Amino acid sequence: MSAGEAPPPLPGKKRRIAVMTSGGDAPGMNGAVRAVVRMSIAKGCEAYAIYEGYDGLVKGGDMIKEMKWTDVRGYLGEGGTLIGTARCAAFFERPGRLQAAKNMVLKGIDALVICGGDGSLTGADKFRAEWPGLLEELVKNGELSAEQISPFKHLNIVGLVGSIDNDMSSTDATIGCYSSLGRICESVDYIDATAFSHQRAFVIEVMGRHCGWLALMAGVSCGADFIFIPEKPPSENWRQEMAKIIGKHRKLGKRKTIVIVAEGAHDLNLEKITPAMVKDVLCNDLHLDTRITTLGHVQRGGQACAYDRMLSTLQGAEAVNAVLEATPDTPSPVISIIENKIVRKPLLEAVKLTQQVTEAIKAKDFERAMHLRDAEFAEYYAAYMITTSAEKPELLLPPEKRMRVGLIHVGAPAGGVNAATRAAVAYCLARGHTPIALHNGFPGLIRHHSDKPLGAVREISWLDAESWASKGGSEIGTNRGLPSEDYETVAHVLEKYNIQALFMVGGFEAFAAAAGLRKERENHRAFKIPMCVLPATVSNNVPGTEYSIGSDTCLNALIEFCDACRQSASSSRRRVFVIETQGGYSGYIATLAGLSIGAFSVYTPEEGINIKMLDRDIDHLRETFAKDRGQGRAGKIILRNEKASSTYTTEVITSIIKEEAKGRFEARSGIPGHFQQGTTPSPMDRVRATRFGVKSLQHLELFAGKTQDQICDDPMSSTVIGIKGAKVTFSPMELVEAHETDWKERRPKEEFWLGLKDIVDTLSGRMVKPQIVTDDDH
Repeated sequence: MSAGEAPPPLPGKKRRIAVMTSGGDAPGMNGAVRAVVRMSIAKGCEAYAIYEGYDGLVKGGDMIKEMKWTDVRGYLGEGGTLIGTARCAAFFERPGRLQAAKNMVLKGIDALVICGGDGSLTGADKFRAEWPGLLEELVKNGELSAEQISPFKHLNIVGLVGSIDNDMSSTDATIGCYSSLGRICESVDYIDATAFSHQRAFVIEVMGRHCGWLALMAGVSCGADFIFIPEKPPSENWRQEMAKIIGKHRKLGKRKTIVIVAEGAHDLNLEKITPAMVKDVLCNDLHLDTRITTLGHVQRGGQACAYDRMLSTLQGAEAVNAVLEATPDTPSPVISIIENKIVRKPLLEAVKLTQQVTEAIKAKDFERAMHLRDAEFAEYYAAYMITTSAEKPELLLPPEKRMRVGLIHVGAPAGGVNAATRAAVAYCLARGHTPIALHNGFPGLIRHHSDKPLGAVREISWLDAESWASKGGSEIGTNRGLPSEDYETVAHVLEKYNIQALFMVGGFEAFAAAAGLRKERENHRAFKIPMCVLPATVSNNVPGTEYSIGSDTCLNALIEFCDACRQSASSSRRRVFVIETQGGYSGYIATLAGLSIGAFSVYTPEEGINIKMLDRDIDHLRETFAKDRGQGRAGKIILRNEKASSTYTTEVITSIIKEEAKGRFEARSGIPGHFQQGTTPSPMDRVRATRFGVKSLQHLELFAGKTQDQICDDPMSSTVIGIKGAKVTFSPMELVEAHETDWKERRPKEEFWLGLKDIVDTLSGRMVKPQIVTDDDH
């Protein structure tokens, strides 16, 4: 074998790939195991699971088991790790690694996918580096023969990061972090209600020994009054500083106080800051009735959220591709998500960068510690600092730079619009701008006549908006109506109240409204003001961005509905649920939900539905149910986007399946409808809404002091803010309108997620050879 070639499989045998979870557990690890097993089988390999982490690898025997397609049935919906994880001191000694190598050779395994933290991944790479020497020693000791080790000259290691702390460098998110954040936010929301009722203060300790990501994001998501994180410790006078801020909030009329403390919190001298110390300040200096809540391992438990299911599935599938494409010269990779894309990064480099953060903190180089975290971390910290307090004299702009900013919601409700508006209000007040709520969308303005004021235009105070971070719906009202219904009146109202900038939060209607206002500038001078659209819609179909606020909340609500349907289907056995998703003419929600729940098939407007497709899927259903011997539950989910076909409706597809089933299985339909808009916004929607809200206002204030004609002549005076890759960008409306928008289908011309449908089909068995998917329930 020449250098650079991948090692051949055993003669007459399929390539064998093993998956293992190690270190702590994190929601979503089971999704990674499922993806590795099924993708391995789909690629013609044999899949193995190593139970109880490195401990199982050292013990061998029945702790290393071959996995069939149906063995990972139902894994996506389970919390923790179903193949177990355990600390293993033996593996970190050479005799333990010798035994582990022997066990792998005896099982015919030469590729290992490990889901764990930086310690587990470092141990794995060391194992790979020592592999040739370990095999030589085993032969020398007579435990293996030269013939036995011959096919196993090289070991492939691929890492997946499972960590609720989101503390690994070289990736934007780790498996489990958003599920854990969701658990924290849910708990704080409950605490928030009782704190408000009794005017209490709560000090909440969250996990994060060396990383403050959970504490920071919880602070942003829940509108905490103060946070303590390891990377950015408070000044020596933190007690007085905290007391001043919280005291000011109380004087403004706030009834509750929330302080979030990371378990690794400390001051500038690395002296630990405990919840008890924080409580003493609140009790003794501010005389607040204060309670401490330590969330502990509640943060690790429960089912994975939609994002973690999606992330673990995509990374697990990519890990198998990395194994099959690796050569002996390929450095061990860690599978990351960067710029909304699944990528491979050098494992050792990622671990080294991660460890440098801890080293910087120990050296009291906190500026470097913040720099070593990704740019997003620093941006969220800045957004938190500017939105957490109502008065910041040092941030005030000179009077001539201050603007009256109109805030308006356009379109259907979506999770996170209130958080975005709260951030915009806080930013305005910190800088000296005047935030003005334009209630009930553009129809609210059109109905607002000078002789019959309906209160549609009102200034917002800090206290008005302070509690909006966790609220669903729209606190200032929203409407699908467009300004084109009456441009004259809209212009009149904007002029009457001297609106000097416009911040629009909403879906495709908001995008269309901005396009219309921009084009009408030549007819109405009132529209010659800077305008920014923040995309917010469950459909995620706004051009100019890969992510719209509200889509994550929708996905979480949808998988909750699907999980309930699957439980019903599995309990009854031999049942198919055809579930209709929202999304307009974009199949994003259906596809991502299909990835997150392991749908049998997904029907989207982009692909459409035809009789051949239905016939093939029904044949697949017949075959699968025919081979079910009663040994497992066989419930299946089909997701159909509401606009996938005008002919093959949800009810029609359900009826066709019922008819063709001939009594061998059942079919039911489910239409969650507005349930998909969710109730409480997801943490991801909250934090991104806050970040987007602050950046939108920063962009708008660039035009303060400019003339109307100067504003009108600048293409950047009418923009849509969005995520393209990992970067938040502002795109000129006139370019997005002309080159990126499919106006007929109300969606972007290029949809970044389209390729994900192939993975949905592969992991459901829809694109896999029939013999692989016997008695499967997907």
